[in-house]
Amino acid sequence: MSVHTSTTGSLVIHSARVVDGGEIVENGWVRFEHGAVASRGAGSDWAPADEIVDASAVAGADAVLTPGFVDIHGHGGAGAAFDDGIEAIRTGRALHRAHGTTRAVVSLVTATLDELALSVAGIADLMQTDADILGSHLEGPFLDPGHHGAHEPTLLRHPEAGDVERLLEAGRGTIRQITIAPELPGGLDAIRQIVAAGTAAAVGHTDADAAMAVAAFEAGASILTHAFNAMPGIHHRAPGPVLAAAADHRVVLEAIADNVHLDPHVIKLVFDSAPGRVALITDAMAAAGSADGHYDLGAVSVTVENGIARADDTGSIAGSTLTQDVALLRAVQAGVTLPEAVRALTETPARAIGRGERLGSLRTGSVGDAVLLDAQLRVARVWVGQRL
Repeated sequence: MSVHTSTTGSLVIHSARVVDGGEIVENGWVRFEHGAVASRGAGSDWAPADEIVDASAVAGADAVLTPGFVDIHGHGGAGAAFDDGIEAIRTGRALHRAHGTTRAVVSLVTATLDELALSVAGIADLMQTDADILGSHLEGPFLDPGHHGAHEPTLLRHPEAGDVERLLEAGRGTIRQITIAPELPGGLDAIRQIVAAGTAAAVGHTDADAAMAVAAFEAGASILTHAFNAMPGIHHRAPGPVLAAAADHRVVLEAIADNVHLDPHVIKLVFDSAPGRVALITDAMAAAGSADGHYDLGAVSVTVENGIARADDTGSIAGSTLTQDVALLRAVQAGVTLPEAVRALTETPARAIGRGERLGSLRTGSVGDAVLLDAQLRVARVWVGQRL
């Protein structure tokens, strides 16, 4: 796997199955100029360029070219946790970039308000130099203690307006989503406050029933944080937040397709229930791309065994060791079509955080992020284009 920047000159990638926008174009080509998509087509009618890549020569017959993957929910990788500062973020991002994730939101687990304010301010600064960072995601502290998962329960709190405002101000407009349990006192008002600030509110780590979830979506929440995990499931007399989200065409459902958080049949169910509205996330923690062993996820100690991360004190699943190329493979193995699985890694997550205009697509004018995979969906080469 190699990662290239494509911000100068011209590049043509040809002889690929171009998968984008819910379609497959056989023997397709895409032309990039100065880090953006300039044109595309099929066959051999592409014009000369500074660099020409024959996809079939690099990745074999039936090579696949997709937009760069977008991860709106991940916590680390390569032994580094995103909560631990700038260099840790860069270390983790390098690992995920090599697996096709060209742009990512940096997710932070529950910490003190002081620590979270400092972290989101640092991520806002980092965005000035590191174009692959899309902003931050606060997965806490406004979570249900009964569904805390790998979050330190003593640090959870109700969403008071002043605290929410402090965090939003610290992020200076770069917080892309905040996960919240809407049933907490002040939860629905906090969702309205978050959305009014231009940030996506996500329902998650919650005890909400279907009615409360509907109320949250009516208040403006537009994402369901890792569907099925850390929330009530589907019961035939209590449909819960997942079916409420699936029924609302404004809502994107995050899904962790690692066959641990979700059974393959459930992965397929999510796609069937919410077509075009699934975002395949990693929820990866530091152990992604690293060996089994002991790690820290914020204030929680975690043990990874056979690639499965669990909190030491509760046994809760504590994030994943997933990369988005593996999520693509798992989704396809579960029966999801390749175009729909690719959409869930590109167009849908970009749209969920308000970045769908130029990100997550190989349309003309989009940023020149692309992933070349072989027929077995293994990453062969990655390109990162211009700044958004």
